[in-house]
Amino acid sequence: MQQQYDYDVLIVGSGAAGLRLALELADEARVAVLAKGSITEGSTYYAQGGVSAVLDPSDSFDSHIQDTLNAGAGLCHPEVVRFTVERAPAAIQWLIDHGVDFTRYPGGDNAYHLTREGGHSHRRVIHAADATGRAIETSLVARAREHAGIALLERHIAVDLITTRKLGRGGANRCLGAYVLNRDAQRVELFAARCVVLATGGASKVYRYTSNPDTATGDGIAMAWRAGCRVANLEFNQFHPTCLYHPHAKSFLITEAVRGEGGRLLLPDGESFMQRFDPRGELAPRDIVARAIDHEMKRLGVDHVLLDISHKPAAFIREHFPTVHARCLEFGFDMTREPLPVVPAAHYTCGGVMTDRDGHTDVECLYAIGETTHTGLHGANRMASNSLLECLVFAQAAGADIRRRLAQNPPPERLPPWDESRVTDSDEEVVVSHNWDELRHFMWDYVGIVRTNKRLQRARRRVELLQHEIHEYYSNFRVSNDLIELRNLVQVAELIIRSAQARKESRGLHYTLDYPETDTRRPPHDTVLTPEPQPDSRLAGVRL
Repeated sequence: MQQQYDYDVLIVGSGAAGLRLALELADEARVAVLAKGSITEGSTYYAQGGVSAVLDPSDSFDSHIQDTLNAGAGLCHPEVVRFTVERAPAAIQWLIDHGVDFTRYPGGDNAYHLTREGGHSHRRVIHAADATGRAIETSLVARAREHAGIALLERHIAVDLITTRKLGRGGANRCLGAYVLNRDAQRVELFAARCVVLATGGASKVYRYTSNPDTATGDGIAMAWRAGCRVANLEFNQFHPTCLYHPHAKSFLITEAVRGEGGRLLLPDGESFMQRFDPRGELAPRDIVARAIDHEMKRLGVDHVLLDISHKPAAFIREHFPTVHARCLEFGFDMTREPLPVVPAAHYTCGGVMTDRDGHTDVECLYAIGETTHTGLHGANRMASNSLLECLVFAQAAGADIRRRLAQNPPPERLPPWDESRVTDSDEEVVVSHNWDELRHFMWDYVGIVRTNKRLQRARRRVELLQHEIHEYYSNFRVSNDLIELRNLVQVAELIIRSAQARKESRGLHYTLDYPETDTRRPPHDTVLTPEPQPDSRLAGVRL
């Protein structure tokens, strides 16, 4: 009989959303937090810019709300934006109370330094130098490690969710737990819980070039879809305009705050170009800046453009961007003396699993928070530094709801063991690596910053072939970390393509040459996809 691990709450993901939720619940519940790699290895740790919040007397909630609505190109849900923005100052205070050391202005009053980023009309981004995510992640991990009610399980990747529907039961579909691969022991383990929470981040690893760490493989979106949850707005993939262009600078982002503090985008000959695309210049929303760079690179046939802040004093640059400055020096670039070569890269998944403001999904006892979700906050384009804010606010809301419901939810039940009776060890791992490379290449070429109907059709055909190959592979061989991630990425790629095909306009982050204008004939709408019921033969314990 396979050992079963029982918890009140199982949290899949160890970034800002997952850790805040764990800390919210740990005094009243037994909580397990799963991390695919080390506990800090996720997008939160690498976030440079900061967290947006109204903290200056000259700023206002209404201004933050309007800026967010403007960036979202008509698709933000206003009530969700207000819900988030009004809870931002309390979220910042919670971080301060939990040990996050934000940067302060020099001088006597010791006030926190606020910077400005694209789309914001005020300085409202609080930060810890240029490594805000690292400060948040390390502080929350330290607090979680001190708490006896939290089990932090590193190198554990969820294979799939266990639901009553997958067990062939009638009635409402309810999540009961998950099968989880223990990467060190190389075995699939069984976790049961009263509530399961997906906090797995986004899916930018579906693209060849991305600012995200290797963990951003859309696991929560794919698992929720297979469990019966709707997804929305997955056509809106944000490409950060400025990643360092260097063959060895894997995923290194040049924070938007560089432009917020006066950095200029230049062509290789030194000409400024952003004013030709938007009167806000370098401080236009990311979708506009990324498309402008993409346009100029294709027009000129160049591999990159330049980002220059060397006109600022060297001491100012080193003080405000110590991490970026040091990292660029490692690659031979001194940003105090010269411009940096930059290119756009996939950065943020604006759509995801549909939830309400408490994190509920379409499956009972299954919650989702953070980048893996569609809450209505971001609309067609996420405004800079609203992402960590979303993690914090919705984790708090989900925590309050889970506390209310825990006593009502039944205790964990005995679940079917993971079935490996009909599989063998793979002798063709090259299939996984080849399919992984093929997927990321055609998604970049056909479903990237600029799209067409023909490109999307090509991508759809290729992803369907990959799905067939991966399903056969998954059915016949023991699971591995790479196979689990590839299976999830291919599923999310299909959903991204289907969402892009369904939107017959250009809006926000979705730009297509076949429909270059925004559709003004009808009200803006979300792109919602609904999964078909799982066949009865695919029961838990028989390779979900």
